[in-house]
Amino acid sequence: MFHTRRVVLFILGAAFVAQGQATKVSIASIQSLIRSQEYDQALQLTRSALHETPNDFRLWTLEGIVLSIKGSNRDALDAFDRALSLSPTYAAALKGKVQLLYQTQDKRAIPLLGKILKADPKDETAHEMLAILEGRQGNCQAAIGHFLLSAEVIANHPYSLEVYGYCLEHTKQPQKAISVFEQLALLVPQRTYPKYDLAVLLVETKQNDAALKVLEPLLAADQSDADLLSLASEAYEAAGDTPKAVSLLRQAIVLSPANANYYNAFALLCLDHESFQVGIDMIVAGLQLISDDPSLYISRGLLYAQLAQYEKAEADFKTAERLDSAQSLSSYAMDLAEVEKNHPDKALLEVRSQLRAHPDSPFHHYLLAKLLEKGGSDKPSNASREAISSALIAVKLKPDFVEARDLLASLYFASGQYRLAIEQSQLALQYAPSDQSAMYHLIMALRHSGQSGERDKIQALVKRLSESQQASRQQDTDRKRFKLVEQQPVPPK
Repeated sequence: MFHTRRVVLFILGAAFVAQGQATKVSIASIQSLIRSQEYDQALQLTRSALHETPNDFRLWTLEGIVLSIKGSNRDALDAFDRALSLSPTYAAALKGKVQLLYQTQDKRAIPLLGKILKADPKDETAHEMLAILEGRQGNCQAAIGHFLLSAEVIANHPYSLEVYGYCLEHTKQPQKAISVFEQLALLVPQRTYPKYDLAVLLVETKQNDAALKVLEPLLAADQSDADLLSLASEAYEAAGDTPKAVSLLRQAIVLSPANANYYNAFALLCLDHESFQVGIDMIVAGLQLISDDPSLYISRGLLYAQLAQYEKAEADFKTAERLDSAQSLSSYAMDLAEVEKNHPDKALLEVRSQLRAHPDSPFHHYLLAKLLEKGGSDKPSNASREAISSALIAVKLKPDFVEARDLLASLYFASGQYRLAIEQSQLALQYAPSDQSAMYHLIMALRHSGQSGERDKIQALVKRLSESQQASRQQDTDRKRFKLVEQQPVPPK
């Protein structure tokens, strides 16, 4: 933990050395009072001295230090700001202000730390603080550089190691991240989250036996964490122990029955082991609790497709698409969707008005097509023809507009134009090879097209869609990383 008194002493030690013998007696007296923890007297003496010399930046800095100790952070920041207005590079005032900003992870500390490091490039504490702030801002490359320059001090700071490990993984350096999390696990052996994060990385890099060595003691101590059970299931399956994987995943589902990810993971196990009906039964159980999750319908559709029950698969894919269509592309679209819930005509008028102002906006053409499609039916109509026309303009203006191509495929399929639906789905997959909407549109269109060899193509697509689901599952595993952090970021010692 970061102790205010320890940092205050550090600031005092660095702040006034440069003043040498010329330092006024009042400065030395205030410092002495602070070191003796006589803060009220120190503040009284500081303010008395400021009354005589209001432009002494050292006195303003001392006032900031005392106020920060007493918890008056806003007034302390004002005092440090006054000191820096008088002496912009004064190290003690910079460090005092940084200390306060860092406690709330305020990014305004970043340029101040840069000034401190410009004056003293070897200040490891400043490097560590800057690394954490940059890491939390998502600037992992910059953070890693500062972590490397503070390697000795972070070795005993759990939170710093955790952010360092995250940044290494985020920049595709998982093996280095593994080393950092191994170090973290040794540093805080009583905590679970470093071992969990380490196991996630080991599973991600397919070091499953090593992952199980980490996970098995955790499982022996606690089998009430659904995420832990799910991760262990993944590791056991990869290591070839499917019965254990299935058992743990069932436990995870029992513990967290409203989590769609666990049902989808179970479906993928069933796909891999050709236990299609078992998977369908599990998804049906999940849908009784979470009927509005599109991923469950995709999983069940894949299982139905493997059983050649294409009508049921198609129905599930359509349901998934309908549920997924609520996702918007921008804040404007979300506002429009809110209007459209209760006033669809008003939403349509709004988009048409926007299109008159922005006739070359592919996004607005897409929105018009989407609203028309939602208000239409499965039968060809003037609305569906206008929707197709508007979506075609969107992809002409922006050829890589995958969502618009997915919408076109859906519109063409609904109007029985299967060849065109196939074409748009294939184009969408050229721009986005893992686009699941395009895959299931293509599966449905091929099934109805009457083209020769459709069964082989469909089965290949079902496999591809299954692999895409598996990749999504892996991304979900990755997103679990650091969710078990049990502390808030605090400045290092």
